[in-house]
Amino acid sequence: MKQLLVPIALTLLVACGREPAPGAPAAPAEAATRVDDGARRIHADVAFLADDLLEGRAAGTRGYDLAALYVANRYRAIGLAPAGDDGDYLQAVPLLEARRERQGASFSLSRDDGRIDFAFQDDFLPGVNYNATSHAVTAPLVFVGQAVHAPELDHDDFAGVDVRGKIAVYFSGAPADFPNTQRAFHASGRQKMVALAERGAVGVIQIGNPVDEAKYPWARMARNWEMAGMRLLDADGQPIDAFPEIRASASLGVHAARRLFEGAPMDAEEVFARREAGTLEAFDLPGQASLAGRTTLERVTSHNVVGKLAGSDPSLASEHIVYTAHLDHVGRGAEVDGDGIYNGAFDNALGTAVMLEAATELVAGPAPKRSLVFVALTAEERGLLGAEHFANQPSVEGELVANINMDMPVFLADVTDVVPIGIEHSSLEADVQAAADALDIGLTPDPKPEEVVFVRSDQYAFVRKGIPAVYLDAGIKARSPDVDALALYEDFLTGHYHQPSDDTSLPIHYPSAARLAMLNAAIGRRVGDAAERPRWKDGDFFGRTFAGQ
Repeated sequence: MKQLLVPIALTLLVACGREPAPGAPAAPAEAATRVDDGARRIHADVAFLADDLLEGRAAGTRGYDLAALYVANRYRAIGLAPAGDDGDYLQAVPLLEARRERQGASFSLSRDDGRIDFAFQDDFLPGVNYNATSHAVTAPLVFVGQAVHAPELDHDDFAGVDVRGKIAVYFSGAPADFPNTQRAFHASGRQKMVALAERGAVGVIQIGNPVDEAKYPWARMARNWEMAGMRLLDADGQPIDAFPEIRASASLGVHAARRLFEGAPMDAEEVFARREAGTLEAFDLPGQASLAGRTTLERVTSHNVVGKLAGSDPSLASEHIVYTAHLDHVGRGAEVDGDGIYNGAFDNALGTAVMLEAATELVAGPAPKRSLVFVALTAEERGLLGAEHFANQPSVEGELVANINMDMPVFLADVTDVVPIGIEHSSLEADVQAAADALDIGLTPDPKPEEVVFVRSDQYAFVRKGIPAVYLDAGIKARSPDVDALALYEDFLTGHYHQPSDDTSLPIHYPSAARLAMLNAAIGRRVGDAAERPRWKDGDFFGRTFAGQ
């Protein structure tokens, strides 16, 4: 079967390459024709990128490298110039890969009435350690709510306790009553680790909660314990954001977390209820915990794939609008119904294909005044690492002035809208609204702000560099009144997200994806030709927080 896939892939490349050359007339004016042609190209791209041949496109694997080669050749066929390293389309991203080992992993709790041993995978998983191949820590436990310190909102989960020299126990997320912007910022895992390291924690344990586990069961997550973690390497070959002060980490399912709170000032059920009510308080937990584990470390190189459409105005061409879509998925994992390849058709073969179609639209017309850069990113699934590398070390000379990101647009039905994540923060809002109006596409506010996706996809790496960004997600308003598109999206999250079943057998609605590509292209053209570069709105939280980065 795989021998047949190679000529199929070449056929797809040839078919997808039948696009207008730079400067050629635009596609036919009829919207239906544009949508049909775009849907065909997007379908062809997804068919290859989500094929079993690529084995889930995990960063640092042969499957990912094949995907990167495919995208580079699509750039060439579209008419984008190479903009990676050394005149190529590829930008090298240095990574440290870490894999936890079962042997040597342990978690126990010692109290006056005895010792509790937790079971690997069934109860807990040790975190990977990017600083050492083995670790062991024994220390008292302290519960610190959601590990959020937000002085601007008069909120401090660390009030009343001393974290120094202890293992901190905390929930993910941020209080539900926070404004969406601050909620997203303080829910960031990196932000929590910074706060915990600054306060002297020697270990951390993230515990589950009943609400989230109802959607993402512990057993489903834990069965993929063999999947690797990654960190970027700095110029000296050291891992970035590895937090060596925190010598051990672990995650714990709800059923096991209940045992931590036995004999504590609050039992587990009260703590879970307080999390939902936003009234968590910090307190010391009884006994001492011992965490130990082993990690296999290996340096690997993966690649961002970078193409460029040069700006037409010599005075503005050094300003770059960056289109991004992560090319990686999670690779191979635990088998589900006999299938162990996590293809990532929606996440994010479809997003990558939408970016390619946006590039096709833009190359077909006059080049905007500013330059446009298209980056298929690696290692998003490992922590937005490819995006962070490009944002900090862009392979193009000049400034990055805006980011337009595409990630996991779940089009399971014909929809009339898109969900623009993050438009409220910058002047990009006016550009998105005007482009959507011209195409008769509706804009719908984020229906699930509790998912804090603005800090969970690649645009956040650019935001942290002070660059205005927007992420356009699939819409939730079906053209047919008999279809509940939001319910279909929620079904995808609970049944297919990061599962082998996210494959091309799902009913992907390619015309809706083509309309999203048209919108992305229209936004880029407006921003590219505008008199002024995008800017943060006055007093915006992200603009203020990351100013001057």
